[in-house]
Amino acid sequence: MGLTKFPNGLSSFGVPVLGGGNIITTGNIFFVDSVTGSNGNSGADKDHPFATIDYAVGKCTANKGDHIIVMPKHVETVTAAAGLDLDVAGITVYGLGSGANRPQVNFTTATAADMDVDAVDITVYNILFTGGVDALVAPIDVNAADFKLIGCEWRDVTGQATDVILTDANASRMLIKDWRHDGDTAAGTNAGIAIVGGDGIVIDGLRMDGNFAVGGIDIRTTATTDLEVRNGYFRTRNAADIFLIDTITGSTGIIGPNIYLRLQDNAANITEAVTGATFVLHQKISVVNAANEVGMEINWTASTDAIV
Repeated sequence: MGLTKFPNGLSSFGVPVLGGGNIITTGNIFFVDSVTGSNGNSGADKDHPFATIDYAVGKCTANKGDHIIVMPKHVETVTAAAGLDLDVAGITVYGLGSGANRPQVNFTTATAADMDVDAVDITVYNILFTGGVDALVAPIDVNAADFKLIGCEWRDVTGQATDVILTDANASRMLIKDWRHDGDTAAGTNAGIAIVGGDGIVIDGLRMDGNFAVGGIDIRTTATTDLEVRNGYFRTRNAADIFLIDTITGSTGIIGPNIYLRLQDNAANITEAVTGATFVLHQKISVVNAANEVGMEINWTASTDAIV
């Protein structure tokens, strides 16, 4: 088998390699850049990129490991429901850059504007999502299994999104990892992550700060099973003081370790912050209510046979 040349100068035996080897795929690789791109381009290299992620998705083939590389400073404006539609199974969207150079997806104009995840096994890395209109209904709408959202961030820019991430019962085994939620301090948000059904969802590594009227994580309509939430800092600026709420009361899962909660009410504790669900908790989980205070360890009942 001969060598396959790739635009970044690396070669492999029939397998394109990106970024010094951190991405390897036998699928197609498309580039996106709103600064220099056009949907009339081939999208095959960084010098001939497509203009939008949505267009690049349409060029992918399901379950072939196709990658979409989004260049630094790319801005994609989403103005309608499914304005960015991830509907091809098995693709990966990979944003390049850091800080202000990260690719940005801005939801604006219509409150229904969103990114739909409508096919299984889709991964999104390193994208900054922003709310450009008040009262967005659910800008990240997950309707398929095995979705992974890794190293991404949400910012309320204009008003507050009602919910930011919303799943349905098809979103089993979703992974949200290293997620940052910078919400508006004013009222208007119900939940940062709203979960409807599903099984085996993992939230690992989060920094959430906002005014959550219902809860930072809200399980609603349909119970979820085997939820795992670990490694995160959460601050609510709403007197409801809820980190995670299960309005169905039948959900199961694990909270912790390494969860640090800052609540609004000086009398609030873990009993108020995690409510309505059948969970087990793993230390360390700490709750603090005000500046110049030290966090309080969880006050749930310890396991009878735990080694102390």
